[in-house]
Amino acid sequence: MNEFGWDLEKYEKDGKFVFLEYSPEKVRSMLEEGGGAIENVVIKKNISRIIIDSVTSFALMFDNELERREASLSLFNLIKKWNCTSILTLEEDPDNKTGASTNVEFEVDTIILIYFIRCRGKRHRFVEILKMRGTKHSTDLYEFDITDKGIALGKTVEDKEFFKCMP
Repeated sequence: MNEFGWDLEKYEKDGKFVFLEYSPEKVRSMLEEGGGAIENVVIKKNISRIIIDSVTSFALMFDNELERREASLSLFNLIKKWNCTSILTLEEDPDNKTGASTNVEFEVDTIILIYFIRCRGKRHRFVEILKMRGTKHSTDLYEFDITDKGIALGKTVEDKEFFKCMP
């Protein structure tokens, strides 16, 4: 993040950024406690945005679909109770769905898919908006680059050959 000019130490000292590292087991116990230590930090520091990277291993802790769905709903309800905007990441092979994403898709307002695929002998990054509740959004696929200034969105992909590379 320093490469993008984000001085997180300064933001932490100013009380504008808090980093918490929680194992999936710790997140599970936090849900069982109804918020626990994380809720104390959210309330004490008046946090309005939360990023959870990633929910993948958390979702995989549960043996069946019902347990995963209940845990996901508990997590979303807790975040809603805190009145926080949230971003959650989920890593998944689109060709080999584990069931983790199906629990999330119905509860979230927006789903943005990011691909990093090999096509024509070279890796390419693509982004598309799958879902954005209550908003008319682009249905196009865009190529993008990660630069030293951040993310640079490219033009829409119209080359039908590229679509053959997509999962």
